[in-house]
Amino acid sequence: MNRLRALKDLAFSKKGFDGFLAFNGTNQQYLTGVPGTACTFVRSKGQSIILVHPVNFEQANAEAEGFKVEKVKRNENVIARIAAHAKRSRIKKLAIDAIGYDSYRALAKELRGETRLKTRPDFVSQLRQVKDVDELRLMRKAGELTSEGMKAACDAIRPGIKEIEVAAEIEYAMRKRYSWGIAFESIVASGARSAYPHGGCTDRQIRNGDLVVVDIGARYHEYCSDMTRTVVAGNASEKQKKIYNIVKQAHGNAMEAIRPNVRGRDIDNAARKTIDDAGYGEYFCHGLGHGVGLEVHEGPTLNSESKDILKAGNVVTVEPGIYLVGFGGVRIEDSVLVQARRPEEFTEGPYTLEVER
Repeated sequence: MNRLRALKDLAFSKKGFDGFLAFNGTNQQYLTGVPGTACTFVRSKGQSIILVHPVNFEQANAEAEGFKVEKVKRNENVIARIAAHAKRSRIKKLAIDAIGYDSYRALAKELRGETRLKTRPDFVSQLRQVKDVDELRLMRKAGELTSEGMKAACDAIRPGIKEIEVAAEIEYAMRKRYSWGIAFESIVASGARSAYPHGGCTDRQIRNGDLVVVDIGARYHEYCSDMTRTVVAGNASEKQKKIYNIVKQAHGNAMEAIRPNVRGRDIDNAARKTIDDAGYGEYFCHGLGHGVGLEVHEGPTLNSESKDILKAGNVVTVEPGIYLVGFGGVRIEDSVLVQARRPEEFTEGPYTLEVER
């Protein structure tokens, strides 16, 4: 597998380790292509190993390619099994992506100082940030499904309907088009609640003239998408239009700034300056965006403190917003691919505050 080769090149050839343990479930799925594994042991020499509990063994055995799949017995000490493999493989320097303190101490005790342990969560997360051709294909589909969900939201939003009813229409539309599920809990926040960036979804009845922030994402073959639109249930007021147009301009300016070798903080600044100059800077209370992939929030980050530098193949969100407590909020968000030319938008849909009926 290309991903396994890339990990070996990074961890072994460049960093001097001769073994790598993945405990993080998402990292394991990235490396092995199968869910539900207990541990993945990558060796510099010899075949890499997946340890799997009985409930997931048959699936892993059928779907994993390039790995030896071993069943973990009921009540077996997994740490002891891992240590035995490390000793047999004569691992001298072992990197671990994520492990609890007690498990780390237990593993160190089992190895009796024969193997040096070091946590390196960055190895796989670094690889995951740049998507390959297969990942991009799945993410385009996830974006397409999310866009269909947003169309359903715009069709459903009207005075009298409840937020949870809109969410039901969204999720049904995505599932009906073969979404594997939702990337996160759908947000349909209306009225004054739209000023809460993570306002969730309640049984509140949407009223005429309400701002409604809809933040949704579909999963496809476990890959995520993330998209937000803001619409008005009815006719928009002049103040609502003004705020919306500022956010829309900030979104556009950020999109113009996105390209490889640009710092995440500079992309954030392109949007933030637009909102600052309009006099609403204090009401943009979060970073501009984040990476998307197997998880809906991963690297790289786009915020005022980010040290990340964008690379071709990153998929990131662009989501400026203005949130006025007691009045309402506006956010516009898309998932986009970083490339040499203008970024490719994986999500699409209306960029209008008032929905045509």
